[in-house]
Amino acid sequence: MKKLLIASALALSLPLGAVANQIQVQEAYRAAAKQENPGFKDFSATRGQAFYSAKSGDTACATCHGDSPKAHGKHAKTGKDILPLAPSANAQRFSDASKVEKWFKRNCNDVLKRACTSEEKGDFMAYLLSLK
Repeated sequence: MKKLLIASALALSLPLGAVANQIQVQEAYRAAAKQENPGFKDFSATRGQAFYSAKSGDTACATCHGDSPKAHGKHAKTGKDILPLAPSANAQRFSDASKVEKWFKRNCNDVLKRACTSEEKGDFMAYLLSLK
């Protein structure tokens, strides 16, 4: 997995420091997911994509972030511009663990009305990291 992300970074000219941080963030979620669920195997970009699009009530991640995580989004209530979620379009995404956790906490509570599991966070990241 690490080799794939580094190769992707080089192909997309992403800063290696940002990629290394993204790997660290995802590895932390992997360790937490194993603690939360002893049957956990690995993250899934397919589950992450389904999570991104799934509605909870009348909202989903895509409500504000748009159909394509590689494009700019717009906050549904404030109209504020949201930078792309996909690291291929915004290299700084998922590169700061404290910011990642802050936004997961806020957005999971806003959309799902609960905290996201480590597996959901890792699946979400796997999906976004898979977008080229």
